[in-house]
Amino acid sequence: MRLISKLAAAAAIVVAGVGAAAAQDVAAGEKQFAKCRPCHMIGEGAKNLVGPIQNGLEGRKSGSIEGYNYSQANKDSGITWSEATFVEYIKDPKAKMPGTKMVFAGIKDEKDAKDLWAFMKQFGPDGKKK
Repeated sequence: MRLISKLAAAAAIVVAGVGAAAAQDVAAGEKQFAKCRPCHMIGEGAKNLVGPIQNGLEGRKSGSIEGYNYSQANKDSGITWSEATFVEYIKDPKAKMPGTKMVFAGIKDEKDAKDLWAFMKQFGPDGKKK
């Protein structure tokens, strides 16, 4: 019986370790956002640049930031941003949204994309961290 308890405890540690390894990393996501900074701002005081501000992205409808001149493809995409839609989009923006103005090669690594999402979703529409 003692052996079974030890095996169960070891299995629980392995499962917990795998879950932790798969967890999103906000700090790594902030580093990923460096790829976005030439065109996008996020946080308090953010302004539209070549691309729209990224505050409040989670749950926001694509093409809806006031004062930004979106492509028709973006306005008509029907996308509501979530982790799933963002990760799919950011891998290859032009493939996901043909006609977008966004010129970006993409972030192919899913972990990097999820880390980036974890960083970005911290910011509410006002640019303050939630």
